Amino acid sequence: MKHRGAYAAILLSTLLLPGAAMAEYSAGDEIKVLQGFKAGGGSDALAQLTQPFLRESLGVDFVNEYLPGATGAIAWTRLAKQTEADGTTISITNTPMLMTNYIMNDTITYSVDELTPIANVVTDPGIIVVPADSPYETVEEFLAAAEENPGTITVGNSGVGGDDFFSTILIEQASGISFQKVPFQGDGPSATAAMGGQIDASFNNLGNVYGHIQSGSLRPLAVFARERLSMLPDVPTLSEKGIEVVAGSSRGYSAPAGIPEEARQQLIDAFEALKTNEEFKKVAEERAMNLDIQTGDDYRQMIEDMEGQFEEIWASVKDEING
Repeated sequence: MKHRGAYAAILLSTLLLPGAAMAEYSAGDEIKVLQGFKAGGGSDALAQLTQPFLRESLGVDFVNEYLPGATGAIAWTRLAKQTEADGTTISITNTPMLMTNYIMNDTITYSVDELTPIANVVTDPGIIVVPADSPYETVEEFLAAAEENPGTITVGNSGVGGDDFFSTILIEQASGISFQKVPFQGDGPSATAAMGGQIDASFNNLGNVYGHIQSGSLRPLAVFARERLSMLPDVPTLSEKGIEVVAGSSRGYSAPAGIPEEARQQLIDAFEALKTNEEFKKVAEERAMNLDIQTGDDYRQMIEDMEGQFEEIWASVKDEING
């Protein structure tokens, strides 16, 4: 991943919720949230979901600062290396990209050791979608075609290094099937290409394509989740078909390393409270955001486990990709 045309154009947005019950956050009355992608994407969707509720529990205003470029690395470098560790600045952290950035690119020098993981909030499961008029009615038909025609079934992904890119590799390794991988600049263009019949399938994330599935523009074949999803109860998991792949894109919040313990614990407590907040859960379900709240040390362990997994995956394919 290269810093091609990287820029740090900053847009500010403040989420306000008048009349909310206020608590007192020890680090101050405002929290800046760095986002490594443009407004309107998955990170911003997480901000819009969580921050009104967090504002109520912490008694702070949130200011979102958008620093798109280098697949999030501009924002995360700022967080790790250039941000005062006083609890007033945090970032939305997207995994696995948080780690695959520096696993794949030696010029990116931050690491997770320089961060304080606060909470993962959502894990957006991977999903296989095909055009509405695709000849593949089921995932069995799709996989059979790929097996009969190695390396010819075209599968879109969000770009080299993204979770969909790695999901494709995991499925190939688990099944022995090979696809023709087609990288796009994001999940949106991959889904659009599938809708237009330019590719046979898009390996995407549920939250990105759920609206297209509802409208009938895309047909879901399988999800990369441990269990079937309540919003798509008729869509099987890959595990049901003998392919043990659970994958997707997770989004949460992290702070710089070394923030005050009181602030760290207050942030963790605020996210823990979301687990039992029925209104929050209702809004998340309406937006097809699959909650997977893991806080503090559990979130750190999740990141470290994922880091090891993707180091192994990249080591197994980097010569082929870079060659």
